Amino acid sequence: MPPLLWSFYELIKIRRLDAISVVVVGSILATLGATAIGGSPRLIQIRDALVTGAVGLMFLGSLPLKKPMIFYLARATMARNTIEGAESYDKLWDIPGVPDVFCTLTWVWGLGLVLQTATMCALAWFWPIGRYLLFGPIIGYGIFALFMAWSLAYIAKRPQAHAIIAQR
Repeated sequence: MPPLLWSFYELIKIRRLDAISVVVVGSILATLGATAIGGSPRLIQIRDALVTGAVGLMFLGSLPLKKPMIFYLARATMARNTIEGAESYDKLWDIPGVPDVFCTLTWVWGLGLVLQTATMCALAWFWPIGRYLLFGPIIGYGIFALFMAWSLAYIAKRPQAHAIIAQR
């Protein structure tokens, strides 16, 4: 409930939806939908992984757009407090090499989240429920941590990404 309330507060406060709010609300609604459907114990085990996979597919689906979803998530994170901050962040797109950085991040995260979902579904299928419930979250968060570490290292090694970081 707190993420939903925060997203609605932000919508009322700045009168627009940002990418983080859309992803959070969409994920919550997808989880609620999956919960309402019910299903077998295996399906219940993987419903969060399926939401993660859906987010990965959204990332990949955003690649043909003018700016991929990762750009909007970064903008919402780095410049969400003011309209001027968002407009300033939008100008980063014009810096040579910056679009390539965001596209690469979007590819890696999109594919990574889809592969994470496939891994978690396979583990739920082959492992006993108790083992999955014990190790599943550790593996899921571990994969996420690896992608975060890779992203930070990738950005740190790209001179064109320094402007992205400087926007904080």
